Formats: sequence, structure tokens, C-alpha cells
Amino acid sequence: MFQRILIANRGEIALRVIRACREMGIKTVAVFSEADRGSAYLDLADEAYCIGTAKANDSYLKIDRIIGTAEIGNVDAIHPGYGFLSENAHFADVCRSCGYEFIGPSVEAMSLVGNKNSARTLAQQLGVPTVPGSKGLIETDVDALRIANEIGYPVLIKASAGGGGRGMRVAYDNEQLKTATAQAAQEALAAFGCADIYMEKYIVGPRHIEVQLLADNHGNVVHLWERDCSMQRRHQKLIEESPAPNLSQSTRQAICDAAVKMIAGAKYSNAGTVEFIVDKDENFYFIEVNARIQVEHPVTELVTNIDLIKSQILVASGDTLPFTQSDIIQNGAAMECRINAEDSEHNFRPSPGFIEKLIVPGGFGVRFDSHVYAGYTVSPNYDSMIGKLLVHQKNRTETIACMMRALIEMKVEGIKTSIPVLLKILSHKDFRDGKFDTGFIERNFMKQ
Repeated sequence: MFQRILIANRGEIALRVIRACREMGIKTVAVFSEADRGSAYLDLADEAYCIGTAKANDSYLKIDRIIGTAEIGNVDAIHPGYGFLSENAHFADVCRSCGYEFIGPSVEAMSLVGNKNSARTLAQQLGVPTVPGSKGLIETDVDALRIANEIGYPVLIKASAGGGGRGMRVAYDNEQLKTATAQAAQEALAAFGCADIYMEKYIVGPRHIEVQLLADNHGNVVHLWERDCSMQRRHQKLIEESPAPNLSQSTRQAICDAAVKMIAGAKYSNAGTVEFIVDKDENFYFIEVNARIQVEHPVTELVTNIDLIKSQILVASGDTLPFTQSDIIQNGAAMECRINAEDSEHNFRPSPGFIEKLIVPGGFGVRFDSHVYAGYTVSPNYDSMIGKLLVHQKNRTETIACMMRALIEMKVEGIKTSIPVLLKILSHKDFRDGKFDTGFIERNFMKQ
């Protein structure tokens, strides 16, 4: 078992890893930027070191500074969290080359599934359903036009690298296609340093269902069931839940089985998520693998009673998974609402600033994962999420009721947050009935 772990991240996920390590008797080394100096979670780490200025490119994305800090901190392993360098195969390779275990998959597996085009090819080889689309990358406008007319409009142009909705554009006809491909490639280059794009048939009104998996280095792979992440805006998730509502048990099982096949086929180890879209007839299609822990991992923790961060650390240290597939059941229903520093009344524009007052809800089945506090200043330099409000109850109806109560109880003064729109969503009849897709928020709560 590791003695000391460096956490190459910030905020909520850094705090989450620190807590898991402390319970396991592992010392922690935190890193922070000038913008995060004085953050309360740094006091909970055994050591903390500043690695640069507020800009992520000058701090959390500086591999040399993180490795230098690992040397100073005399650590055994590095946990990347999510975002930043978490899916950077080069970073994983550098960590291991310098003698620090990277708490994540192998470089080979990360490279394979981290590139959407190669992951799609692997899925097709394994018999995992994929959306009709290009067989490889789109090289020219002529190729794009030919493929689009073969599979039929609308089509979705996607960046081969990265995620989070960047480098994605929809085209509904030949006229829109050229602009869409140019914009997707340009955005992908700026966000990920890679302009490679490919094309898929755009599935109208899909649900976004993802499967959480764990795999060890001894060939064992298990799924921890699915999460419904359809409630999103601009491809950014806002509410996640498990089990997925209005999904037949046969489809649920088939999706989970396909996810296991994908991870096993990639010879993947550690925690990962396989994402699918599901159409109105419950046909499902692979879209990507997230080779890291997810923001919404606590939803799965609540329904399975399995600590995913501790599991990551145990697997990285060489342990065998302490459970088999038959041990893992979905118990009750869990839901996560992302509390973002955004003004949902004005098209979700960012709302950084000073938190004057914070009242955190409690009660049976309520959990709040966050690094913020009254007196904390939300920086404009990073993601707008300031916390994750989670509820676990015996069924979805009671989970929604509890979540609404908790959202009403929660008070954040000094900045705007996503709480008002979350309450509206949870009050909406279609949401309560489980009748929604990925376009629900845009249709009902965003100005076009």
C-alpha cells in the first residue's frame, strides 16, 4: 500500500481524495495555484505546495512542476482527480517513468480509449453498438459532404480528442456542414491541441446513460450499474441519477454488459466510465470512455455502498478487487445536483465572487461534497461548480422530494447559483415522470 500520495488537482475532488487517503492511513501532498492559496482543503493535506499562477496552463497543467513537487513530497503515487491532466497519457507515462504510480489506467489503455476515433473502432471490433458515421477521421470537406449524405442529416461533428462538449457541432444540411466542420476542428485545436474530427449520425432526442466500471490488474472487471446524465446544457451535466428512470431491465443489463466488454477489450484497469446514448426505442450506442473518476461518482457510491476513490487506490497498489459482479446491487435511488456559480436566470452566465453566507443542508440521506465555505472567493479561472448536493432514498419519488427540500434549505449568498433552475427542473412534470432527453434544459430553461 502507498505511504504518500500527491493529488494533482484542486477543489472538491482534491478534498475527496484527501479524505479517502486519511481513512486509509495514507499521507497526502496537495498542490495549489496562487488563486487557490488559502483554500481550506489545503489545511487537511499533510503538505501543500504552490505550483504557479491562477491560469491552469501555468499551474495545474504544468507537468514538470507537479513531478517536481512529487519529488519534494517524497510520494509513492499521484492521483489526477478529474479534468486537468487526468486523461493525459503523456502525464501518466511521465509519472510512471519517474517512479510514481499513476492512479489510473495504463498508458496504452488510456491512449486507446482516450481517443474517440480509436475507441469507436475498438467498440466496433468488440461488437459494441456504435452510431453510424465515418470509418475514420474526416480529412477534407469533400469527405465530410460524402459521408453526411451517406448516413443522412442531421450529423454530429466531434473532436477525436477531449470531451466536455468542446469540438462538437451539429449540421442539418450541406450548407451548414462546411461551417460546422471548420468550427469543430478549430475549437478542438484550441482546447486539446488536436484538430482531428470525425462524424456521426445525430440521434434526435437521446438520453445519456453511462456505466461506472472498476477493473484491477489481474483481469477482473465489474460494472457498478448505470447513471442517467441526460439533464445537461451545452453538453455539461447538471443532474445525474441512478438507477436511470424508465429504462427496461433488459436494456439496463445489455448496456452494462456492453460496457464491461469495452473495458475488458481495452485491457483497462482502475476506475472508468463508458458512455452511451439511448434513443426513444431503447437502442443504445457507444459514444466514449472517460478514463478517470467522474464528477458524478458519488451517485454510484450511494447506490452500491462502494467507495470508488479507495477502490482506485487499492487497484493502483496492485490489490485484487474485493468483490465480484454478483456482490454489486443497486440499493434505492440516488441523485446529484451540481451547485454551480452561475446565473441561471440569465442563460447560465458565470457568477464568480465572494461567498458571504453558506448554509449546507443535512438530514437523512443527504450529502454535500464541496470545498467552499462562507468567506470563500469563487475564482473565474476554473470550472464554475462549487459543490455537489447528493440525496439517497429508497425510491426515485422520495429522492426527488428530499432533494427539493435540501435545495430549498441550502443558502448561498453573495453569488448566483444553479439552485433556482434545479428546483424548476425537479418540479417539472416530465422530469418527475422520467420523460426527458438531453435537450430538456435547452427547450425549457434557456433563451435561444
